Amino acid sequence: MDYEKINNILKNDGVIAFVTDTVWGLGCLPNSEKAVRKIYDIKHREAKKPLILMSYDIYPLFDYIAQPVEKEAQRLIKKYFPGALTLVLDKSENTPDYITSGLPTVGIRVPDNKIFADICKNTDGHVLATTSANISGEPPALSYNEAMNYIGDKADLVIEDYGYKAQGRASTVAGFKDGKPVIYRQGEVEII
Repeated sequence: MDYEKINNILKNDGVIAFVTDTVWGLGCLPNSEKAVRKIYDIKHREAKKPLILMSYDIYPLFDYIAQPVEKEAQRLIKKYFPGALTLVLDKSENTPDYITSGLPTVGIRVPDNKIFADICKNTDGHVLATTSANISGEPPALSYNEAMNYIGDKADLVIEDYGYKAQGRASTVAGFKDGKPVIYRQGEVEII
C-alpha cells in the first residue's frame, strides 16, 4: 500500500474509499472541512446526517470525545472494539461541528479490518471522518468493484482490499441515556 500517496491525498483535502469489517467506507481527515463537504457532495448526503470518526484503536479517538467516558461506554469499548459497533458519545471541543452536523455528540468506531487499521496507523492523526461508500439511499458498497462503480470517479483514491472483505452487515449504533445503552440502529453486534 502506498501510504505516502494516501497521506498526500488526505493532507490536500482529499477523500479516500476503503474496506472495513462491515461495508466499504469513504473518509477524510477530520480537520479538513473542504474534504468533509466533498464527502457530502459525493454521496448527495443531507447536511443534517453526521459523519462518524474511526481509527485502528480507541486511543486516537479519545481526543474527540468528552472525558471521562461513562462506565457503561468503557465496558462496551472493552468488549466490542475492534468490531461492528458505533458508539455515540458526547464530543470534545476537538470535534468540529461540520462533522457532527452541529450535534453535541459524535459516533466513534474501531473496525476489525487489517487494511483499514493499516491505513489509519500510517495516516497523520490516525483518525478518519467517515461514512459508507455509496450514494445516499442506495445500498453500501461491499466490494472494491462496487466501490469503484458507485464512487470511483468521485473519490480521490479507492484502496484495494487485498483480500480482506467487508462482511456486508452495518455496524450497530448505540448511545446512552441515564447510563444505559440505547440502540439507534441494530446491526452486526447484539449488545449484552
